[in-house]
Amino acid sequence: MSFAEITENKSEQTGKHVRRVAEYSRIMAEQMGLGEDKAKIIRLASTMHDIGKLLIPAEILEKPARLTDEEFAIIKKHPGYGGDLLNNVEGEVMGLAKTVALEHHERPDGRGYPEGLKFDELSLEGQIVAVADVYDALTSKRSYKLAWDEKDAYNEILKGRGTQFNAAVVDAFEKSYAEINRVRQQLQE
Repeated sequence: MSFAEITENKSEQTGKHVRRVAEYSRIMAEQMGLGEDKAKIIRLASTMHDIGKLLIPAEILEKPARLTDEEFAIIKKHPGYGGDLLNNVEGEVMGLAKTVALEHHERPDGRGYPEGLKFDELSLEGQIVAVADVYDALTSKRSYKLAWDEKDAYNEILKGRGTQFNAAVVDAFEKSYAEINRVRQQLQE
């Protein structure tokens, strides 16, 4: 957790993002019947999902306007950077952290990044964190956007079922939404 907070503290605008994503991921994993122990491992591993942002220039991360195509291309490198940073780690949690860092922007329809992986090439854990990450990003204020209304963000996640997001994970998000929203409110900036 302390290592993950290094990433969190690099950006003033993502204060409690890592903690919220971790809790949302745990909740969905439990809803999917993965068990309490596995859900805790996913929770811990998810804290490293944005570790690659340590290698992204702050002026891009904190830019108060829309990114240029070149800047977005740099941002899209953070999953690979995360995989590189976690390449030689050992243990179940850190091994899963590497997978999550690499896959949290991939999509079942193959339109994600950095590798354009498809459904059968993706870990369930990475797909859980993908939903948690997007929901939190949508409902959080950033330098370049206002926070979305929680219901609009909820509907956006449901709209991505089967294309942007794993359908079973979206089902778990939908079933556990009341608890996820409670956590979001408790851990607001």
